[in-house]
Amino acid sequence: MPSQRHNLGQPTSAGREVPEAVLDATRAAVLAVGVRRTTLTDVARRAGVSRMTLYRMVPDVTSLILEVMSREFAALLVEAERAAARKRTARGRLATATVGVVRRLPDEPLFRRVLDVDPELLLPYLTDRIGTTQQMAIAHVRRMLAEGQADGSVRRGDLDVMATSMVLMATPFVVSARLLDDVGREGALVEFERMVDGWLRP
Repeated sequence: MPSQRHNLGQPTSAGREVPEAVLDATRAAVLAVGVRRTTLTDVARRAGVSRMTLYRMVPDVTSLILEVMSREFAALLVEAERAAARKRTARGRLATATVGVVRRLPDEPLFRRVLDVDPELLLPYLTDRIGTTQQMAIAHVRRMLAEGQADGSVRRGDLDVMATSMVLMATPFVVSARLLDDVGREGALVEFERMVDGWLRP
C-alpha cells in the first residue's frame, strides 16, 4: 500500500476503465518482484500492451497497484458476507463476515507479498491516515450495521463512528497474524468474534 494519496474508484487520467488484463498483469508483477520494483514497463509487457497505451490509462504504477488491491479486497468482502449469509441476524452476519475477512486477508497472496517484501508501505495506514481499502471496509461495515439497527440486533449509535471503530479494532488482528501459530490465531479470532458480537449487542 504505497504512501502516496490516491482515491480508487475515480476515473483514470484519461477517463478510461482499466482492462482486467492490465490489472491481472499488475498483480502478477507485484507477486513476482514486490511493490517498489513493479514498473509500468513491466506491467505493459506482461499485459501485452504498449507502455504509451498504459500511460494514457493511468498516471503512474501506484494507481494501478492500488486499483488491484481495491479489486482484491472488494472480492474478499463479498465472499465473507456471502459465507455469513445464513446467520439469523445482521449482527451475527457482521461479526462472522468481519472475522472471515480478518482470517483470510493475512493469507491473501498480494497482502502476504507486501508484508514479505515491502512491509514499511503499510505503516502510513496504521499511524497516519485511513487508506482506500480501509474506507471500503468502513462503508461495508456501516451498511451492515444499519441493517442490524433496522432488525434490532445492533444497538443504537452513530453508524460512522461505530463502523470506523470496528475497522480499527480489526486491524491488529490482520497485521499481527504472524505473531501466532495456527492454533493461537484461531483462538484469538474466536475471541474477536465474541468481542464484536458483545460490543454490538443492544
